[in-house]
Amino acid sequence: MADELDLKNIKGLSESEVARKIKEHGYNELPSTEEKSFLTIALEVIREPMFLLLIACGAIYLVLGDLQEALMLLGFVFVIMGITFYQERKTERTLEALRDLSSPRALVIRDGQEKRIPGREVVRDDIIMLKEGDRVPADGVVLSCSNLLINESLLTGESVPVRKVQCGGLMDMHPPGGDGLPSVYSGTLVVQGQGVAQVVSTGLETEMGRIGKRLQSLETEDTSLQMETRTLVRNMALVGAGLCAAVVVIYGITRLDWINGFLAGITLAMAILPEEFPVVLTIFLALGAWRISRKNVLTRRSHAIQALGSTTVLCVDKTGTLTLNQMSVGKIMNGSQFHDVTSATHHLPESFHKLVEFSILASQRDPFDPMEKSLKEFGDTTLKETEHLHEDWQLVHEYPLSPELLAMSHVWQSPDGEDYIIAAKGAPEAVADLCHMTPGEMEQLASNISLMADEGLRIIGVARASFKKRDLPGKQHDFNFQFLGLVGFLDPVREEVPQSVAECYQAGIRVVMITGDYPGTARSIAQKIGLTQPEKVITGDQLDAMDDETLKEQVRDVNIFARMVPEMKLRLVEALKSNGEIVAMTGDGVNDAPALKSAQVGISMGGRGTDVAREASALVLLKDDFSSIVASVKMGRRIYDNLKKATAYIFAVHVPIVGMSFLPVLFQWPLVLFPVQIVFLELIIDPACSVVFEAEPAEADAMQRPPRSSSEKLFSRKNIGMSILQGIVVLVVVLAVYLVGLKWQGEASARTLSYITLIFANLALIMTNRSWSHTIYQTLRSPNQALWWVLGGAVIFLAAILYFPPLQQLFQFCPLNLWEILLCFVSGMVSVLWFEGYKVIKNRNRKSTSR
Repeated sequence: MADELDLKNIKGLSESEVARKIKEHGYNELPSTEEKSFLTIALEVIREPMFLLLIACGAIYLVLGDLQEALMLLGFVFVIMGITFYQERKTERTLEALRDLSSPRALVIRDGQEKRIPGREVVRDDIIMLKEGDRVPADGVVLSCSNLLINESLLTGESVPVRKVQCGGLMDMHPPGGDGLPSVYSGTLVVQGQGVAQVVSTGLETEMGRIGKRLQSLETEDTSLQMETRTLVRNMALVGAGLCAAVVVIYGITRLDWINGFLAGITLAMAILPEEFPVVLTIFLALGAWRISRKNVLTRRSHAIQALGSTTVLCVDKTGTLTLNQMSVGKIMNGSQFHDVTSATHHLPESFHKLVEFSILASQRDPFDPMEKSLKEFGDTTLKETEHLHEDWQLVHEYPLSPELLAMSHVWQSPDGEDYIIAAKGAPEAVADLCHMTPGEMEQLASNISLMADEGLRIIGVARASFKKRDLPGKQHDFNFQFLGLVGFLDPVREEVPQSVAECYQAGIRVVMITGDYPGTARSIAQKIGLTQPEKVITGDQLDAMDDETLKEQVRDVNIFARMVPEMKLRLVEALKSNGEIVAMTGDGVNDAPALKSAQVGISMGGRGTDVAREASALVLLKDDFSSIVASVKMGRRIYDNLKKATAYIFAVHVPIVGMSFLPVLFQWPLVLFPVQIVFLELIIDPACSVVFEAEPAEADAMQRPPRSSSEKLFSRKNIGMSILQGIVVLVVVLAVYLVGLKWQGEASARTLSYITLIFANLALIMTNRSWSHTIYQTLRSPNQALWWVLGGAVIFLAAILYFPPLQQLFQFCPLNLWEILLCFVSGMVSVLWFEGYKVIKNRNRKSTSR
């Protein structure tokens, strides 16, 4: 950096100072939605149609003079309100934890150490490091910088980035948008260079905060699943309204009792109203995002959870995702000789000293990049007793990497030197271009590069130049460079990657590797991780030469893309999408953002990724490795499977409830279900569909089946049809028990027997819908603590309404003997036996087909 600060001597704030400032001024964040109070949640619950119906029923019972029934119904409002409050709190805590994880990260110096912290923890007077691709965490003044360009369009509307300079001692802020000023602003983006700044204001005191004072809440976008759910609920509500009106009219005309007719209509409305669907969707997506975060993956957009299960192609960067990004120098070449480097290498032949010396001079003095770190460590080990390490040299100027020239140069001045010394490193072709090599020299260089690439090494070229002390030129090409040689780096493959790649292939997911390395390096890595067809490679130059139609054909079976630059990723994503693929794409740089946004599932790197990439992506890897992505795909499939199971159960269980509410009215039989009984059923249904099914482990074949079609709907005709069929069978069984009880034992016994059968059938539906491929016996071996709480609670409630006189009277039941309870239990279990048989037959057919 020009006039570079000595970062080692900057101590920054202490943790105790930080804690005091946070206590005084609060966190560095804008106003967010306030946590809902119990009263707010209570009002929201009471406004729900189900609870308005409960209150209406309670009012009718008061008119009829049935105080006990009225109080019981109104009491249930508070019970369900408590359950809702618990679920709301759990969801809020989950979302709050996710918000903390997703807070933009900031690199600060505290207690003399560089630390990466959540942006909300930045305080006034913090020393912050600004690097290309970062989002500035707070308003501040630049203390030191190098080629620092910042996009302030968020505040000014002007898309052209502005140049920043270091302050001249005054810590005054200037208006946003000015060129050549030292002020930086919260929320703006570093598009080039790097810098060090001191924070002047945070939170509401920043430029962004002044705007944010008006924004108390943010509207979240609706997913296709939410829209699908809303349409279904609306349609069912319309059907329910029609049936309710029919019940009121039929009851009133046939029995000349309009008040009880209204009661029967409201009972049917409660039975048919599908209020569980929005609850299930909200809880599944919130807890699903939390579960995925436990796999070190943060969900920034909920639609990604849906898309994960449909992913057909995973496009992944090699470095840091498939490999450890822990570089070590493996081989060096000085133009004519190769030298293999091992962990035991502590001395180098003299002929290699210049190569290592200038590779270090072309790097940052206090490097952050793994490649530059390994060069510094290698130089400190092999050159420590030589004159080739220059701690006392001053960096005068820096020529950064650019898309046009993938090489960077540092201009140095020695303490007593009259001339400038220039060190360059970068892509070998770019360095060769700087050195103006002849065709013969280029041919020899290409041969040397190929030899090193075939060993799986990442390769850079190194060059040197000198310049008389006068105004420096604007371009690197204006120096007269001399080529010094090549440096090859080893980057070990992550241990878990080969198994994860094999798991992807089992799941019908293609893995595509994208790298800036040479084809030989890429092939070597591809063979190590088990990528199919490693011999087929498309390079960046070849991709550039293809038109869109040719590229579309080529990407069908090529899994390695080498010598790629980030801008090419977007074309690759678009080509794959045009072939009907559902693409998940990884990226970490500013230039990766368009591809991340275009992919159905953009995945950015949380550890080394830029804020720009994170904001363009749907998922953020908190741990930058490939196995996290595969674990997320599996989790995405699990969440979607469980959502299907929950919705299937909701459809199935509502059919017999609706049937037993409507048929007795239609045929003038004694009523079976009253509002209080519907509410009791809801106390089982709500936790079952929102907690039990959400907690279900993944199906055994979750990663052995092909990705589901992106056009597949959650509420498909097949799924709804199968669910309704389950419900109809249960209705037939319950109705049979009711009619037998009515004929042989009377109204109270018939009501009791049919209701207890309905409860057991409900529990059986929960058990059978836990899996559509495994039987109840098999799933009982899968742990699900929530299931046993629901089953245990249902049995306790059942005993209470049968044998506790006040409740028995309230439900209008009569006591049952052991044989009658056994009859209800067997009938409830029998109602799902056909579906268990269907699973067995389907599994046998699948096994015979796969042989």
